[in-house]
Order: sequence, then structure tokens, then C-alpha cells
Amino acid sequence: MEGTITSFWVLLLILILSSGFLHLETFKFGLCSDTYNVSCIAGERNALLNLKQGLTDPSGRLSSWTGENCCSWAGVRCRDQSGHVTKLKLRNSYSSSPDVDGTEYALGGEIHPSLLHLKYLRYLDLSMNNFGGIAIPNFIGSLKTLRYLNLSGASFGGNIPPHLGNLTHLHYLDLSVSFGSSIESELHWLPGLSSLKYLNLGGVDLGKTANYWLETVNMLPSLVELHLPACGLSTLPLSLPLVNLSSLFVIDLSNNGFNSSIPPWLFNISQLVYLDLRYNNLRGRIPDGFASLNLLQHLHLSENSFIQGKLSRKNLGSLCNLRVLDLSFNQISGDLAEFTDSLSKCKNCSLESLHLGYNELGGFLPGSLGNLRNLKRLSLMKNPFVGSIPESIGNLSSLQEFSLSENGMKGTIPASLGQLSSLVYLDIKNNQWEGVLTQAHFSNLTSLKELSIVQTYRNITLIFNVSSDWIPPFKLRYLDLKSCQVGPEFPPWLRNQNELNYVSVWNARISGTIPEWFWKLDLVLDRLDFSYNQLTGTVPNTIKFNPSGVVFLNYNYFTGPLPVLSSNLSSFHLDNNLFSGAIPQDIGQKMPNLADFDISYNSLSGSIPLSIRKLNFLLTFVISNNHLTGKIPDVWNDIPDVYVIDMSNNSLSGQIPNSLASLRALKFLKLSMNNLSGELSPALQNCTIMETLDLGENKFSGNVPAWIGEKMPSLLVLSLRSNLFTGYIPTQLCDLSSLHILDLAENNLSGPVPNCIGNLSGMNSIITSMRYEGQLWLVAKGRDMFYDQTLYLVNSIDLASNNLSGDMPEGLTILSRLGTLNLSMNHLTGKIPAGIGSLQWLETLDLSRNQLSGTIPPSMASITALNHLNLSHNHLSGPIPTTNQFQTFIDPSIYEDNVGLCGLPLPTKCSTDDESSSHLPGEGKTKNGEAKGNQKLGFYISLALGFIVGFWGVCGTLVIKNSWRHAYFKFFDDVKERVLLFVSLKLASRRGR
Repeated sequence: MEGTITSFWVLLLILILSSGFLHLETFKFGLCSDTYNVSCIAGERNALLNLKQGLTDPSGRLSSWTGENCCSWAGVRCRDQSGHVTKLKLRNSYSSSPDVDGTEYALGGEIHPSLLHLKYLRYLDLSMNNFGGIAIPNFIGSLKTLRYLNLSGASFGGNIPPHLGNLTHLHYLDLSVSFGSSIESELHWLPGLSSLKYLNLGGVDLGKTANYWLETVNMLPSLVELHLPACGLSTLPLSLPLVNLSSLFVIDLSNNGFNSSIPPWLFNISQLVYLDLRYNNLRGRIPDGFASLNLLQHLHLSENSFIQGKLSRKNLGSLCNLRVLDLSFNQISGDLAEFTDSLSKCKNCSLESLHLGYNELGGFLPGSLGNLRNLKRLSLMKNPFVGSIPESIGNLSSLQEFSLSENGMKGTIPASLGQLSSLVYLDIKNNQWEGVLTQAHFSNLTSLKELSIVQTYRNITLIFNVSSDWIPPFKLRYLDLKSCQVGPEFPPWLRNQNELNYVSVWNARISGTIPEWFWKLDLVLDRLDFSYNQLTGTVPNTIKFNPSGVVFLNYNYFTGPLPVLSSNLSSFHLDNNLFSGAIPQDIGQKMPNLADFDISYNSLSGSIPLSIRKLNFLLTFVISNNHLTGKIPDVWNDIPDVYVIDMSNNSLSGQIPNSLASLRALKFLKLSMNNLSGELSPALQNCTIMETLDLGENKFSGNVPAWIGEKMPSLLVLSLRSNLFTGYIPTQLCDLSSLHILDLAENNLSGPVPNCIGNLSGMNSIITSMRYEGQLWLVAKGRDMFYDQTLYLVNSIDLASNNLSGDMPEGLTILSRLGTLNLSMNHLTGKIPAGIGSLQWLETLDLSRNQLSGTIPPSMASITALNHLNLSHNHLSGPIPTTNQFQTFIDPSIYEDNVGLCGLPLPTKCSTDDESSSHLPGEGKTKNGEAKGNQKLGFYISLALGFIVGFWGVCGTLVIKNSWRHAYFKFFDDVKERVLLFVSLKLASRRGR
């Protein structure tokens, strides 16, 4: 009988937990009544009034605390008949409301000790108020009749008073803190709460208890729920000799930084229904001990990073009651087949949410996934799965969210997907799906609101093939289709999608105009993206956007004037089209919230409007590759946060305005290919975090400023080519340790190339991650080359077409990852550095039209990456190397006008001495001659010794020793006789035939 009663209460608790977990505030304790006709005790009424007097109440929540009957006051409850106050619930219920500012309804001030006069108070809730960091009053530990105490999120500070350990009748204690609050505690007071069933100290700093917190909690035998998230515990003991927590249903130890394996003692708490260990540093394999927790419904182990192993029948595959499983952001590997096959054998698998994203799971998705028919959320993103989505996915009739993004899968999408009538969210982006999507794939998706199919690569392998009169069964809010063929015509099935707020149909092979009916859907959008199509026509000004809206209509063939769209827009990308005419002069007033503005690669003309000064939130301003004229407006003081400016390839004139130097956040400044002039203003040195400075192909003059090297330490790209700069190259540029592109070509610079150029250690760096540095034209491999996404991989020095003189600095030879070196068309003298062969990454070397002399260093033959070489028009001499890359340099123009050079591909042959010289690098002619004579003498000596030893070693022995001589000649006589006999027999046999 006793066992039956125990089982009944266990089942009752499970039912309570299933409906939202145990919150003991829902229990009445049989102490409070909802009636208001009981008169309260005068002394207790005065106690409440004193409490009110000490509190601040900005919203008047306690305005009802007037009159004689305190039992009818807001938040006050009394015991029937006696009128004693038993419940005081002053929780700020507006704290989590999305519609109001909850802080306006928060009580504050001080808690008056008059509460001690409430001798029968059993329920005290002051949660979610704001007491400004004051300490929890010690006297609360004297309210010995309390059963329920909730001070959570009320901005208390200091230490938890140990006096709370006197509340021996307390069942429920919640002292969890909100973000920004700070409470510390030791736990020596905790064992006194022998009746405690619910404990929440979330966010309380328990760092001092790391070595004993578990044994302390283990002294609370009645505990049903334990919540200690983000307490700084750091230590999760692996052993617990005597587990006294058999009543525990809920354990939350998340976000504590535990650095151990999952402890075995957990598996002795057989009643466990909810276990949360996420956001720690737990490691090791998933223990098989989980299989013993057959009542477990919620298991959260996400974001531990080091949990490994496979999912199998032995660990989690037999937990038929499991409803939520989250193992995301770990290192779980293997395939899913054994795990899902095992769960499929449950009589009624309860699993509703399965999150395995961001792991190392692989292989094909098993067909048994379709047997988990209660699944509502399935998240498998960011794993290396392969193949197709299984046909059985159509069996998951309860599925609401399905995420399979970023797996790199290459396969088909089954038509059975269209049977998921409960599906709301479908995200299968960043894979490379193949085949055709028909109406069957969407036939029953009546609940679908969000659809994302973004292909990994731009080549199109997935085609939408639906009839022109198809009406989808869904009303989407979010549509993201990229690199899927939806065209050639604008998709007519969008006609009924009048709830959209996010539309992205990118690289979909759509051509023609956007039909009028689309603009008349009267959508209010967060994002509009039809980029990378072949759309034509004009763009209306009537498109509506939500605040911070984004528009991408770039890479199309839109024409007409540049449209001015909604004032809510934050990002405006209409680049790479055919818009013409002037930029609207009022664009700053009409779109004042723009942060990103890109209208590059159009045919816009006229001046830059002064109204851009109204773009107070502007971050990036790109108007390059148009036909703009006039001066750069001097308005930059009003838009201080800009970090990208690109006005290149226009016809702008005048000087750089001084206000541009006020942009201390500026990282990218591109003004190349204009008609700008004057000296560079020293004010630009205020832009101290500049990374790309491209002022090439203008008419700037004066010296190259030394402050570039002194005040711009983060510079990655410096291009001043094709200007009118004079003077020396400042040695301060050598201090730019991150610089990997230096282009000073086509100026009038003089003097030597600084030997400190070897300090440009950015030319030696190995780039491990992608970074964007803008777009740039560079001379490489003998031609102009345009770099965009890969600019960060280019290491280049171009000092061509100046008046530089002196030797090539040895420092160049230590720039080990230099890819392009162009010193052509200067007046350099001396020899090519012998150590130039250390530039193993060099692809382009142009030293033409200088006055260099000496031989081509043999070490150059070891630069196997070299594919463009020009040494013409110098004074080089000696043989041309013939090994490695030099075998491919067969164009004579590479070496022309070097009268002393010889060897292929030149018609001039090298003399013997020269050939010998080419085989013995590093030695002069005299030394080579001596070596050749020594070799001949050695040859003759060896010949004489060989003759003496060989001839006399054999013949001398035969002359001196008679027995050897007789045996020797007898051997040859025998051989002769055998040969004659063999020949005679052969001739006789032929005659016989």
C-alpha cells in the first residue's frame, strides 16, 4: 500500500512537471483565501502602512493601500475569520511585458522592519522590483512562519544574510539575480532549510563554495527543484558517496564553467525529469549511465564544446520519455542511424525537440528520422551530413521547425516535404541541392511562414518548376531564395504573398521588369533583395520599409533616375545598374537614416549633393565608377562615424576637404582615378586607424608625407600611383608593419629605395582568415589586374616609373611572401641581390629599364612560383640560367638590350668558359681555369694507375706463375672446342632436313 501511494505522488509530480515544471507558488498551502470581506488586524495594517512609507512607488501600485480593511489592498491576502495577513505579493508583473517599460512600475526604497509584526506571514514576494543594490534585510530571517520567499530580480546587493537559515519551514526560496546585480553568498546557512523543496540562487556568486556546495545541497532531502545557473561554481565533483537527493526532479547547473566529465552520481537520481548542464566546459563521451534515467524529459548539454562520442542505443537512444534533447555546439560525431533506429522502437516516442546543430555528425540522414512522429523542432544545422533529405521526412506531421542549413549536402529535396502541414519554419540554406522543385513540394505547407533555400555555390543546380497560375497554400513572411532558378519571368506565385516583410530572390535568372502588381501588394518590408538578376525598367519611389530596412537591387539593368525610397531605410544598394542623371539633391533629407549607401557602377552625373551632411548615421559611402564632377563636399564634420569612403573613378576635382580628416573612424579611403590635386593635407594624419588609402591616378603633388608611416600604423594598402609626387620615399613608411601593398609607381620620386623596406613584415604574414580590404587595380604579371574579394592575399611592391637610383636594397630579399616586385623604369644600379632566391612566393619580377649590372643570380632559378619576368634594358652579363622556371621564359624580349647576356633564348651563345662558369656558381674565371687544370691532371694520373693495376695485375701473374698460365690457356682451348662442336652439330641437323 505504501509503495502504491509513493508511486501515485511520483506520477502526480511528473504531471505537474510536464505542464511547466514545479513552481511552488502555485500551491495555496491551504493558508490563503481569495475573499476580501475579512477585517485585518489593526497592528498588521499599521505594519503595512509603515512598509508602504519606506517604499518608492512611481506608478502608484500601492494607491489602494488606504482605508481600514487591509485585506482588500492590492497584493495582500488574509486568513479567513482571523484576519491575519498571510500573503504579501508585490511582484512587478510588468517587468517582462513587451508593451510597457517595466522599470516604471518597480517598487524601490527600503523594506521596513515592521514586517516582523506580520506574525502569520507565510508568503512574501518582492520579485522584479528595484531596490537599488541594498542588502537583503537580516530581519527577514526572523519571519519564521514563511513558507514562500521570492526576492528574485529585485536588484538586491551585498551578501545573502545567513539569518535566512532560520526559516526552517520554508518550502520555496528564490534569490536569483537579474543581469547587472551582484550578490555573494556562502552556503553554511543552507542546511537549516530542512523543509526546502525549491531553491533558486541563479546568478548569485557562489565562487567561495566551489569545494563544498554539492555536499551542502545534498543535506536537503526534500529538495525537488535545484536551480544554480551562472553561480561561478567551477567545480562539479565526480563522486558523491551518499546521494541524498532522491526527491530531485529538476537540476539546473548551467553556465558555471565546469571543466570535467559528466559525474556518475547524477545517474543515481532516478526521478530526474529535467537536467540542464549547458554553457559549461564539460568533456568526454556521453555516458551510458543516461540510459538509467528513464523518466528524463528534458536534457540540455549544449555549448560545452568538448562533449564527444556518438549517439547510440546505450546512452540516449532508449529514453522514450525524452521530450527535449539539446546537444548543440559540441563535438558529437558519427551518424544518427543507431540513435534514431533505437528511439523508433519506443511504443510512444515522446521526443518533440531535437537540436544537434554545430557538431561533427555525418553520413546520410537516416530514414528512421521519419518515425519520430512527435517531433516539432528538428535542428541539424552545421554538420557534415551528405546526400539527400530522406523521403520519410514527410511522416513528421507535427513538425513546426526544420533547420538543415550549412551542411554542404548535395542531393535532392523529396516531394514528401510538401506534406508537413504544421511546418512554420524551413531553413535548408547553404547546401547544394539538385533537381526540380514542383508544386508537390509545397502542396500542403499551409502553415509555412519562413522559407530559406540558399545554395552554397552560384552555379544553379536547383530549379523551381511551377505553373504560371499556381497559388501557393501558404502566406510567407520570410522568403530567401539564392542561386535557385526561379525565372526567366518574375515569379507570378508571389502575387498572393501579401504578408511578406523579407523578400530575397538572389541570382535566380529573373529577367524583364518587376510587374506593377508586385508594387501594389502594399508590403512593408525589412529587406528587399532582387540582386544578381537581369531585371530592367525603373524602380518606383513608393516601396515601404520598416525602420532599419534594407534594399539590394544591385547587379541588374535598372534604368532611369536614381530613386529616393523610404526614410526608414538603413541600407541602400543600387550599384551595378544603369541609373543615370544626377543624384537627387535632397537625398540626405529624404533618407536620413542611411548607414550604408552604394550607388557605384552606374552612369550618374552631376555633383555630390550637400544634403549628405544630413546622413548622421552614415557608415559606408560608395559612389565610385560614375561620371560625377565638381568638388568633394566639405561636410564630413556632420557625419563622424563613416569608416568607408569610395569615390574612385569619377571626374572629381579640387582638393581633399579638411573636414574629411575629422573622420577618426575612417578605415577605407579610395579617391583614385579622379582629377584631384594639391598636397595631401596634414590633417589626414588624424585618421589613425586607416587600413586602405588609395589616392592613385590623380594630380596630387609635393612630397609623400612622412606622417603616413608615423600616424597610420594599421595601414594595409597604400596606393599613390600615377600622381605628381616628388622627393624621396620617406623611411617612415618602413614602420608600417602590417602593410602588404605599396604602390608608388608613376610619380617623380628620386633617391634610393630605403634599405629598411625589409621591415615591412606584412609581406611575410600568413593570412589565416578572410578579410575585406576593398577593390584595387594593380599591375601584376605584366598587365593591369583588378582585385576584389582576394585583395587581402596579395603582397606587392610597385615603385616603377620614377627616378629612383642606387642599389637594390638587400632588405627586399627577406620579404619571404612578396608576390609582386616592380622596380622598372628607374635608374637603379649595382647588382641584383644574390639572395633574391629567398623570395619563394614571388610571381612577378620586373627590373626592366634600369642600369643593373652583373650576372643573373643563380638563386633566381629556385623561385619556382615565378611566372612573369622582365630583365630587359639593363647592363646584365653572363649566362642565362637554364633550370626550373627559366625553362619557361623563352621570350627573348625578357632579356633584350643586355649586351653581356648569352644563352637561350638569346641568339648569343656562351663561350666554354661561360658554360663552365654557369655550372660552377659563385666562382670567378681564374678559379674556374685552375679547377679545370686540376681536373685534367687528376684524370691522367687515374688513367696510368688503372692501366698498371689492370694490365699487370692479370698479365704479370700469368707470366710469373706457370700453373696459372697453363690452366688459363687450357680453359680457352676447351671453350673453343665446345663452340666448334656446337656449330658442327647445328649445320648437320639443317642438312638432314
